[in-house]
Amino acid sequence: MRLSVAPMLDWTDRHCRYFLRLISRHTRLYTEMVTTGALIHGDRARFLRYDPSEHPLALQLGGSAPAELAACARMGADWGYDEINLNLGCPSDRVQSGRFGACLMAEPALVGDCVATMKAAVAIPVTAKLRIGIDDRDSYEELVAFVSALVEAGCDALIVHARKAWLKGLSPRENREIPPLRYDWVYRLKEDFPDVPIALNGGVTRLAQAADILTRVDGVMIGRAAYQDPWLLAEADRVIFGDPHPVPDAHAVIDALIPYVERELAAGVPLNSIARHLLGLFQGRPGARAWRRHLSEEVHRPEADAEVLRAAAARVR
Repeated sequence: MRLSVAPMLDWTDRHCRYFLRLISRHTRLYTEMVTTGALIHGDRARFLRYDPSEHPLALQLGGSAPAELAACARMGADWGYDEINLNLGCPSDRVQSGRFGACLMAEPALVGDCVATMKAAVAIPVTAKLRIGIDDRDSYEELVAFVSALVEAGCDALIVHARKAWLKGLSPRENREIPPLRYDWVYRLKEDFPDVPIALNGGVTRLAQAADILTRVDGVMIGRAAYQDPWLLAEADRVIFGDPHPVPDAHAVIDALIPYVERELAAGVPLNSIARHLLGLFQGRPGARAWRRHLSEEVHRPEADAEVLRAAAARVR
């Protein structure tokens, strides 16, 4: 869990993950949050399918019924995921209405039952992603009590978003920006639970910053920064994982992506479903604007194919 890319709704789909894996060989990737209802009653393959190259790969679940979470955890294990993660941090109204996400931090006993039931159902790690508090339940002592319930239930690791969440009054975006970051609380948690692997999430935008945080905790999760500027992961294997494998070239990443794009197009996937994740690849390089403009103008055409990516990349030095 040394470095991972956060689960992000509408962003970290299988196309995005395949692309990111071409940049970093070791960074752990997470699915978008998948609700238990979607897996139990919906198109299971649509939500669970992935390319084998995406490993190490975790499935994030949203739900609050222990038996349903256990059934979905078994699905994830059967599909070959490396980890099952329980979402305890999303504050959106839709998530709250389904009684999952951050609102579950008010129900430590229920969350403990959920984790224990999932642990009994699978042999792979069961982890949780949580906030440091919600609403007025935001004391460090309450956080410790909640974490204790997770640990006693057998949770294998914690990913702690170092901000509290306001369940009413702030949008999900505002909840990622307005509540202050409290890295000191996450560091203190690690001191109080030294045997529990703990990763820090929130406000991490650079690998050097991640490396510094790793001197205090076991892992770092990067969110939107890795999506908007995916090339920040290019040095991750060397800087974070000690892998001396040469850093990939951004143009070579596009070349390596082309066969995947062609397979997906042949299967009926529209080019934009893949290309929308690529806009930030050349961030900060001469020609980056031309790259983005060409993609934006061309990928929606009915005849758009992989040549659109080649032509866009040719505009970048």
